[in-house]
Amino acid sequence: MDHPISSETAGGIPSGPARRPRGARPAAALLAAVLLAGCGGPGGTPDEPATTITELDYYTDEQGSAAWDEILATCEERTGITIERQSIPPDQMLQQVLQQVGSRSLPDLLFIDNPQLQQIAETGALTPLGGYGIDTDGYFPSIVEAGTHDGELYGLAPGVNGLALFYDRTLFDEAGIEPPTTWEELRAAAIELSTEDRYGLAFSAIPAEEGTWQFLPFFWSNGAELADLDSPEAVGALEYVSGLVADGAVSASVLEWNQNDVADQFVSGNAAMMVNGSWNLARLREEPGLDYGVVPIPVPEEGADPVVALGGEVAAIPATGAGTQQAAARVLDCLLADDVMTSWSAGHAYVPAREDAAARLAEDDPEMAPFAAQVATARSRTADLGGGYPPVSAALIDAVQSALTGDVSPAEALRAAQRAAEES
Repeated sequence: MDHPISSETAGGIPSGPARRPRGARPAAALLAAVLLAGCGGPGGTPDEPATTITELDYYTDEQGSAAWDEILATCEERTGITIERQSIPPDQMLQQVLQQVGSRSLPDLLFIDNPQLQQIAETGALTPLGGYGIDTDGYFPSIVEAGTHDGELYGLAPGVNGLALFYDRTLFDEAGIEPPTTWEELRAAAIELSTEDRYGLAFSAIPAEEGTWQFLPFFWSNGAELADLDSPEAVGALEYVSGLVADGAVSASVLEWNQNDVADQFVSGNAAMMVNGSWNLARLREEPGLDYGVVPIPVPEEGADPVVALGGEVAAIPATGAGTQQAAARVLDCLLADDVMTSWSAGHAYVPAREDAAARLAEDDPEMAPFAAQVATARSRTADLGGGYPPVSAALIDAVQSALTGDVSPAEALRAAQRAAEES
């Protein structure tokens, strides 16, 4: 999480995923596909690779959907396997997949938000990727960790996203200040650049995973751990963030702003800086007259490394039958090929999962360099808690909300969060 797509949609669970067929198929062929589900799929026996697979993702935004269609078309051509794409809004993905687990109707290839992998893997519905010869050499360790459950690799990402600090270069130049690298510098810049009609900094603190995701860089970079929500390090991080609101350098409206809203505030000149993701680059580059820069998330002390949460999706292969699983693995192997990975990352403003490819991206695109640099020290949200992460995340963002409103102190808010996490 992530990805901002999760804040762009709302609504109930659909009766079924929206389909984007990659080529028309006769009704008889579709019926055969249904009859053969779990038996190797069209064109194959239970032990032979299928010639058609289904794929489910949540790339419902125009840019992401178009980029993904191109990637799937490339892998169809390379593998000779027809990919029937399905997509649903991201906020409906987990519940939809868990329903499909219960009805034994999972797709053959699944792209899910990386924190969701643990809950799905716990159901036993996924197959370990180690049996398909997929090579993880050269991947960032944190990316491999994000796809691992109980010591087995169940998911792998072609690329990831993350958060960085965007700043208005014109305002910084006028004030004669440099982009901040530490918390002290960030606070000073945010206060100095705040006016009657502009806040120094904007971020999202909505009561959802998006809000937790935006707070975690401050939480983790200060040495806090999700297993100990009311530690001194956690309290220090929340005191810092809530202090920015109390100082008047951050609007109290961040409690209601999702990441798209934050970008709107920055583009319109209502915020001099924002914490946001790489996916905003396409939009910012189209804004006439907007002169901006991007730097890593500031850290508590000079010389420390920022610790951001890994965002983006992991690919997983559900247990749908030997034939369809083999076919899905061939498609996944294509999606993880170096040139495909690089193309996907460039089209979607992600950082490639392999370190050498990420280094090339950072060299070719300086605005992506801060995001690439942070992947080495980034963390998977579920690495320590596995499937127990969601209730802890919910408790943590409740604490952030309480502290930012001033209802309770950061220490009190986090003590309540720790109690809630222990009771969940």
